[in-house]
Amino acid sequence: MKTRRIVIVALLVGLGLILHLVENMLPLTYIIPGAKLGLANLVNLLGLIIFGFFAGLQILLLRIFLGSLLAGTFMTINFYLSLSGGLLGYLIMSLFFYYFRDKFSIIGLSLLGAVFHNVGQIVTAFFIISNDAIFYYLPYLILLALPTGFGVGLIVIFTYNYLPNELKWIDK
Repeated sequence: MKTRRIVIVALLVGLGLILHLVENMLPLTYIIPGAKLGLANLVNLLGLIIFGFFAGLQILLLRIFLGSLLAGTFMTINFYLSLSGGLLGYLIMSLFFYYFRDKFSIIGLSLLGAVFHNVGQIVTAFFIISNDAIFYYLPYLILLALPTGFGVGLIVIFTYNYLPNELKWIDK
């Protein structure tokens, strides 16, 4: 079972890398600067609900580090924004997943992750540029995060429903 878990986590990291790189090619950032669909975050949420906190965190960190190496953004501002947003969004999703599971659906968790991802990025950008005017951009990012978080949540639900029963420990 341990080998199977490692293989599935590695597959989720690979899928996250592919989604991360494809998302970088989408022209959405030219329309709304800094905005992304957050498709790569679906593997973090899927890892969280299948294997738990530490596996999901591994997926997140490996995806961000390897994705930034492949995209050539390692240790740049983009890397720090991605890391801080990803960590805050994932920690909030995990907190609500473990302590408020009966009150939040997977879509609700995804929405929380999307919103707090943007909060983490804006706070990090504030520390980098030392200009509090950056917080005026947060409502626009949150407006974009709501439909994308909803969509990511739907994809996770559909994917989870097609998994074999031995991977569905959320219902146990």
